[in-house]
Amino acid sequence: MASVNRRADFDLDSPTLVEGLPGVGLVGKIATDHVVESFDMDLVASVDCDGIPNVAVYDDDSHDVVPPVRIHADESRNLLALQSDVPVARSGSSDFADCLTTWFDSNDVTPLYLSGLPDENHEMGELPAVFGIGSGSGTTILTDHDIDTPPERGVVGGPTGALVNRAAERGLDAVSLVVESDPQFPDPAAARRLIDTAIAPITGVDIPTDDLVDRAEEIRDQKEKLAQRMQEASEEESTQAKPMRMFQ
Repeated sequence: MASVNRRADFDLDSPTLVEGLPGVGLVGKIATDHVVESFDMDLVASVDCDGIPNVAVYDDDSHDVVPPVRIHADESRNLLALQSDVPVARSGSSDFADCLTTWFDSNDVTPLYLSGLPDENHEMGELPAVFGIGSGSGTTILTDHDIDTPPERGVVGGPTGALVNRAAERGLDAVSLVVESDPQFPDPAAARRLIDTAIAPITGVDIPTDDLVDRAEEIRDQKEKLAQRMQEASEEESTQAKPMRMFQ
């Protein structure tokens, strides 16, 4: 049975959450890790369910062990972040989505779900496209911030797709943001585009992104093994968006 276990007290008023499950280009993870690190957000909860590997995560310059999937908070910015260092297994994605969606609903959280759209034909210097879909007031949020509609029919898969599906089924407020990204390697440029174009405007938080470009090579090196793991993972484990024509 999945659960969200509070590890510290926090007081937020209808916060926005940025979701960072691993997927294509690791754009969601890179963007969310950047937000957590930029604001030194506090670890406030862990997510525990059958789909999450029982591993211990540690960081440099610390003796602490942290859960592989966790929630961070920034009270001053009324912001939450779902940070993950592991993929969610196919067998646990439904339980995972049900648990988190229930927790978001009970805490009046508006989630921003993040996905990469594999772009095989991206040209150097061309800005990756960003578009969004939503449920509840999420569609109004997208319209108010001039986020484009999808250019074609498609599907969001993996655990993020399950989360988007649950929010829509229950009529809850949620936004799903999709950015074109490199299908093979970590893509800090796409993550930056996602932050600048959608995450920062929607949250109303000024998020510095210059160092995402300055540290692009370092970030790619850090995330390369996880990116390779996500390429090898089944579609049910890897968060990504795909045009519907790929299934026809």
